[in-house]
Amino acid sequence: MERSRFEQILIRRANRRAFLLGGAGAGLGVAVSLAGRPTRARGAFQSTPVASPTTATGVFTLGVASGDPTPDGVVLWTRLAPDPIAEDGLGGMDPAPVEVTWEVASDEAFGQIVRSGTTLARPELGHTVHVDLARLEPASEFFYRFMAGSEVSPVGRTKTAAAAGTALDKFRFAFASCQHYESGFYTAYADMATQDLDLVVHLGDYIYEGPDRGEEAISEGTIVRRHTGDEIMTLADYRNRYALYRTDPNLQAAHAAFPWSVTWDDHEVDNNYAAEFSQDGDPVPAFLERRAAAYQAYYEHMPLRPEALPVGPDMQLYRRLTFGNLAEISVLDLRQYRSDHPCGDDTQVRCALALDPSTTMTGPDQERWLLEGLDASTATWNVLAQQVMMGQLDLAPGTAAIYAGDLWDGYAGARNRILSHLMSRGTSNPVVITGDIHSSWVNDLKADFADPASATIATEFVGTSITSGGDPDPDPEADAASAAEAEALAAENPHIRFYEGAHRGYVLCELTPGQWRSDYRFAGAVTTPDAPVETAVSFVVEAGRPGAQPA
Repeated sequence: MERSRFEQILIRRANRRAFLLGGAGAGLGVAVSLAGRPTRARGAFQSTPVASPTTATGVFTLGVASGDPTPDGVVLWTRLAPDPIAEDGLGGMDPAPVEVTWEVASDEAFGQIVRSGTTLARPELGHTVHVDLARLEPASEFFYRFMAGSEVSPVGRTKTAAAAGTALDKFRFAFASCQHYESGFYTAYADMATQDLDLVVHLGDYIYEGPDRGEEAISEGTIVRRHTGDEIMTLADYRNRYALYRTDPNLQAAHAAFPWSVTWDDHEVDNNYAAEFSQDGDPVPAFLERRAAAYQAYYEHMPLRPEALPVGPDMQLYRRLTFGNLAEISVLDLRQYRSDHPCGDDTQVRCALALDPSTTMTGPDQERWLLEGLDASTATWNVLAQQVMMGQLDLAPGTAAIYAGDLWDGYAGARNRILSHLMSRGTSNPVVITGDIHSSWVNDLKADFADPASATIATEFVGTSITSGGDPDPDPEADAASAAEAEALAAENPHIRFYEGAHRGYVLCELTPGQWRSDYRFAGAVTTPDAPVETAVSFVVEAGRPGAQPA
C-alpha cells in the first residue's frame, strides 16, 4: 500500500521523536514500526485496529479548516472529538486510530468531486487530520468535507493561490490576533466570515495559557466565559484549551469560510517566553518539556503541512506564501529562536545589548531566509506577517526614552539590520502586519526613528485583538483620555500615523497593483454577543510610495 505523505514523514521522524521526548507526556513518545503502524512507546497509546467513531454526540464538534494555499493545493484539517474537553485530552475518543474519508468538490453540493481519499486520525496526534492536497487548479474555489463512520463533517470552503507570476487585479485578506476566550465573544469572526476573502492570517495568541478565573470573575463582569482547569502545562491541558476555543461557532465559521495561514506568539506556550526561557525562570529542561507539549498541540489544531510536525520542542513554522505577481507573504516565528530578552521583558531604558549584533529576534537562519527571500521576490507587495510591534514606541515624555523589552524595541539592532536591508536592496513595497498589543496602530518604519525627516522604508499595520482587553471603558471621560493618550504618543513618536486602544476587531486588507488598503473593523462590544462590527478608519499605501495615508 502506498503511504501518504504524512505517514512517510511520521516514519522518518519517529526514532528521533521518541529519543527527544521520552516521558514528556501522553502521546509525545510515539514510535512507528516499519509497517507504518504506531506501536507503543513511553507515554504513547497502543494503536489497535481501526475503530468506529460513531457516537450519539457526533465527532466533528470542532469544525473544519483549511490553510496555507499554494497554486495547486491546500491543507485540510479536522479533529474527531465527541467530548472535546475530556480530562485525558483525547476528546472522548478511544486510543485507537480511526479511518477518515475526505472529499473535495468544485461545488458546494458535491456534485463534481475532484479529489477524495482516506487517512487515519491517530490518537498520537489527538485524532486530528491533516490532508496535504496537491494537483488542484490554481486560483480556484473548492469545497471539502470529512466522513468518519456514519457521520459527516460541516462543509468548508477554500481557495488555491494564483500561480506564480500570474497577473492579479486584486487580493483580499484579513489578519487577526489575541483571542482570549474569557474576555469576550468572537463577534469579529462572525463579521469576518461574511467577507469575500482569499486568506486569513492569524498572528498569534490563538489561545491563552492562564487558569480558569472562576465564577466570581463572571459575576464581577471582568470575564464573560470561563477557561477550564488550572494554567495549562501538559499535552492534555493544551489539547483541551484548543478544543475549548475551537468550540466557538464564530471561530468555526471563519475557519470554514477561508484558508488560514497561522503563526504563534507567546500565549500558545507561556507569556513573554523567549526560546528556551520562560517568563518565570523555570529550569530549561522542564520548560522545553512544556514547550514540546504546547508545540504538538498547536500543530494538531492548525491546518499546517506535515513538514511542520514538531520534533520534541522544535517546530518549523516560518514559511512563505505567494499569490501571483501581486503579493508574497513571509510568515515569521519570533518566539522560538529569539535571544533571551537582552534588557528584560519589562518597560525600561534600552540597554546596550539591545543593539548588540549577536542579539536576534528571528535567529540567524530565519533572518537569512527572510532576507534572501525578499531579495528574490518579484511580487508587487512584500508582506512580513509577524507578532510584535516593529515600529519604535517611546513610552516616556520628554527627553527620557523607555521601551517595551518584549517588542522589537528590545531587539533594536536586529530591527535596524532588517530595515537597512529593505532600504539598500529596494525591496518592492514592504508592509509589516502585526498583532500582540491589543490596540490598533499605523506606523511609518523609518531609517532612523530619532530623525522624523529620515526615509520611510516600510509601513506597519498593527491590528487590535479579537477579544483580549475586553470592551471600551464606559466612563464618559474615557474617550477624552484615549484621545490625550494618542496625542501624547504621537508627540513622542512622530512616525505613528494612527493609534486607537479601546476597541477590538480585525483588519481587512485589499491589495491591487497600485494600492494597499487597510480597513480597521471594530466591534461595538465583545461582552455582548452579536454586537455590530463596522469600519472605524481606513488607510492606504500607494505602490512605490512607502508610508500610509488616510483613505
